Parts: sequence; structure tokens; C-alpha cells
Amino acid sequence: MIRLNRPTRLWGKSTFISDVLIVGSGVTGLTAALRAKYLGLKPLVIEKASKIGGASAYSGGCLWIPNNHLHRAAGIQDNTDEALRYLDNIIQDRGPFTSPTRRKAYVETAPKAIKFLEDLGFKWHASLGYEEYYPDVPGSLSGGRTIEGDTFDLKKLGSWLQHLLRDEYPPAMAMYAQETGPLLAFMTSSENRKVLLRVILKTLKWKLLGREPSNMGRSLIAQLLHLNIQHDIPIWRESPLVNLRTSTSGAVTGATIKHHNSEIDIHAPRGTLLAAGGFAHNAALRSQHHPSPTKTTWTSTPASDTGDAILAGMSLGASTALMSSAWWTPAVLEPTLNHKPLVLIYDRSRPHSIIVDASGSRFMNESQSYVDAVHAMYARHKSVPAAPAWMVVDAQYRRKYALGLLMARTKVPKNYTDSGYLVEADNLAELAGKMGIDAIGLQSTVSRFNSFAHTGVDEDFGRGGNAYDRMFGDPGVGLNPNLGTIEQGPFYAVRIYPGDLGTKGGLVTNEHAQVIKKDGSIIEGLYAAGNTSASIMGSTYPGAGGTLGPALTFGYRAADHMALSAGLPEEDE
Repeated sequence: MIRLNRPTRLWGKSTFISDVLIVGSGVTGLTAALRAKYLGLKPLVIEKASKIGGASAYSGGCLWIPNNHLHRAAGIQDNTDEALRYLDNIIQDRGPFTSPTRRKAYVETAPKAIKFLEDLGFKWHASLGYEEYYPDVPGSLSGGRTIEGDTFDLKKLGSWLQHLLRDEYPPAMAMYAQETGPLLAFMTSSENRKVLLRVILKTLKWKLLGREPSNMGRSLIAQLLHLNIQHDIPIWRESPLVNLRTSTSGAVTGATIKHHNSEIDIHAPRGTLLAAGGFAHNAALRSQHHPSPTKTTWTSTPASDTGDAILAGMSLGASTALMSSAWWTPAVLEPTLNHKPLVLIYDRSRPHSIIVDASGSRFMNESQSYVDAVHAMYARHKSVPAAPAWMVVDAQYRRKYALGLLMARTKVPKNYTDSGYLVEADNLAELAGKMGIDAIGLQSTVSRFNSFAHTGVDEDFGRGGNAYDRMFGDPGVGLNPNLGTIEQGPFYAVRIYPGDLGTKGGLVTNEHAQVIKKDGSIIEGLYAAGNTSASIMGSTYPGAGGTLGPALTFGYRAADHMALSAGLPEEDE
């Protein structure tokens, strides 16, 4: 079992030694710990919160992994060159953190990293058909490069289950990320109802067998935690980072942390990996770096995501980049979740819906990737209020699709309208009045949009024009699965906020995840990955799992480099 409170003592009552110190217990930290242990190092994982998992536990659990063995086994042909071609086309050159060397390291290492975990006992699932976000860009792969953790029985965690970070939504079901879209549109087709039935029956089977199924981010973190338990890797909860410790030469030798209300010096001669997430809940940093408006209440990350590790690196002169960027996603502040943000991935792509600004005008392709949707919101907001914007739907939409957690054909809860979360009216003019936007503008926009629905071509923004758009549409509506008229009352509207799944800005690192100073030199002994580092993806997003794929991979690479620097034999790959 994991020895929670018994680190290896070096000297005195407040100093301990561990080959490797890992700050953060998300996908990056837990993967790095397993890799370090496998390579002969002794890792220690510290987590500032009382629960394990960080933002990874709240995520969809998908990873974008080019040329992986799961897709290959399913007959999907991919290769390193095409994956690099795709990344080169969408990322371009944003600086050292997106360098060709880092891209190549990621694409070549990612499939090895997930195979390594599989060999330890991790169960993966190929998310076949989850289209890439830019499917028409050269190098993209039809059907995508996304994988996720298989359904996992949480009861295998034993007493550690109480320490796993779990969000209240989505519910614990035996399902995969790609099944969520069809589930929320089960009224529209027999195929979607088959998906619903399959998920219900599988979940019931698991529960009848006495298992507790987990999916998405929960499965990802639960499986990694389970493997860490099996490999006797110490994990200290409620142990925040105080500061990094350095030698006279400036190399990082470990850190001072707080554990059981006492400060402890951790001596980590082989390396310290900062994998403690970004700064999504740091209001001061958001105000300093992010476009306006921005609020901590719009992020989907845990409250512990306050940028401590980034600030610690900056205190040593580390270079930072992408601080104005995030893994953006349109979100609603859902009353059922006590007005916490709920990301809108599928809802925006359904027919019979549009997103408008304060003038009542559309300003984007509503079905595009979530990061680009928020880019569009902020760009529009410079001239017309669009943050928040409004999503407008009609009775046709409500009969067929879920809107947030409001299921199709269900009665609108009183607290939805009383709180102002949802606006309802018999006609568009009345709806615009309640929304506080231009009524003539909205009516004109809807009339023009309806003409596009009849022809099947969105002449303004090209909605439904590629495979990613169409993935969450409804093939049963006619010429374009993403377009449907908005003409049947009552009409409804909800505010759409520029939410995020975490911040993208952080410490600049090289291909080994080593932290780089402002003068371009390396801070010896210090590594960073995940949202603590500036994203290799720049300001874009290649496909589902574009956050977690690099996070896992560079945690793995950091452990490899620590072992190599320690003179341990390299594994024959």
C-alpha cells in the first residue's frame, strides 16, 4: 500500500529525500510517477488539495494520440509525418514552446507513453469517429486520433476512493465520451436510442455485479491512481508547495512544502516536476493576462487551480508564454449545478439554434470547435457586446434535444426562469425584450438563418461545412445536419459565457519538459508539464484530448530525462 505519511527521512525532523518530487496529482503527475518508478527512481507525489486528480478528474478524459496502437488495431492508418503535417498547419510557429523539436518529441513519444501504461494494466478505449477539429486541414485524419480510458470499477480503489476528486456531472455511468452526444439527442433517431439503451444496460450490469462504473476523466485518474497504489508510490494530500529550493549554482534541488501543518524540505536530487495545473482560479492573474471580461466563476477547473507552480517557476526567472490564452469553451451557468459552469459542446451544433450578440446578430459558426467559438466571442466583444452572448432556440429544438441539463420535452423548472438563466417568450420580439438585445436585429437574423436552413448552406459562417461540425448535428433535419429553422414558439434563450477547461499559459519548456529561463538557458533540475507549462498547441486545439495528450506525454518524457540524467540505463523502445 501507499505509505501516505512515511517519506524516506534524510536528516532531522523536517527534511526528507526522494529521488523525484512531483507537484500535482493529475494525469501528468501520476503518469510521471509511474514512469519514474519503472525506471528505477523513487518518486514522491504531493497534492495541495484533499482530493486526487486536479482538472484531469473533471475533464472528458480524452487524449489526442497520433499513430496509436488502438486505432491501428481497428484498421485506422496513421503515421508520424501526417500527424506532424497537421500540427504544423494548425499551430504554425508561436515560439520555443511550439517548436518543431517539441512537436516531433510529442508525436513520437505519445503512442509509446500510452502503450507503457497499458502494459502496466491501464485499459484504453479507441474513440473511433471522433473527428478532428480541423478536418479539412492537410494532415488531419478522418475519424480522429482520440482515445480515452475504458470504464473502470471505482471500488478497486478501496479506501482511496474517498480521496478521488469527483464532479457531480456527468453521472457515473458505463459510457464513453463520444456516446454523450447521441445520449442527449435520443429523441431524434433509433440509432441514438440504441446508444441510450446500450449505456443503460451496461451500467445496470455493472451495478448488478457490485461494481461502481467510472467514465471520462474519472476513469482516467482512477486507473492511474490505482496503478500508483499497486506500485507503492507515495502520494501526500493536503501538501501545498511553499517554494522551490535551489543550490548555489541555481539548480533546483527540491522544494519546501507544507504537510500536516508543518513546513518540510523535500530534497529531490534527480528532479522536480511541476504538474499542478494552471491559474484558472487566480482572479489577479486572469485580470492581468486574459481578455476582458473574465471571471473565475466561468472556469470548469477545481478551486485549487490557482497557479502556485507557475508562480514558483517565475520566481526563479522562468520564461512564460500564452498567458492570455486558455482551453476556452462556451459555457452556461447551470442552476442545477448551483450555477457552476457547464460546457456546451453538443448543444451549439444542433439545428434550430443560433448564438447572437447584443445587436441580435450572429457572429460565428456555432458548430466550430469550442476554443474557436470563444475566440469569436472575444473578437466580437471588441465592437459589440458578446461576452456573454445568447443562444436562441425554438420549440422544435426543445422537443428533440437537451439544452444544458434541460432534457428534451421536459418542463422548464421554475428556478431556471426565476433566476434569469433561461428566458422564454411566445415570439421573437418579446424574447429580445427579455434578453435586453435589439429586437429588429434578432428578427432579421433569424429570418436570414431560416433561409439558410431551407437551402442547406450557411452563407455567412459555413456552419455544417465540415465533418467536425456535422458530428454533433442531426442528419434527420434535411440538407444540412446543423441547420434547422427557428420558427415555432415558444422561443428560448440562455446566456453563453466564455468559459474554459483550464488555462494554457505557463512556463516555457523544451522537448524534455525542462523549464527555460528568460535568457534561454535551462533551469537545471526543474521540469513542468500539463497546464503548468505553455501549451505545445499554441492558441489552437487539434482534436478531443489536445490538452491531456501532451500533459501525459511530457510527464512521461520528464521522467525519462530525469532517469537519463541520473545515469540509469535507457529502456529499449
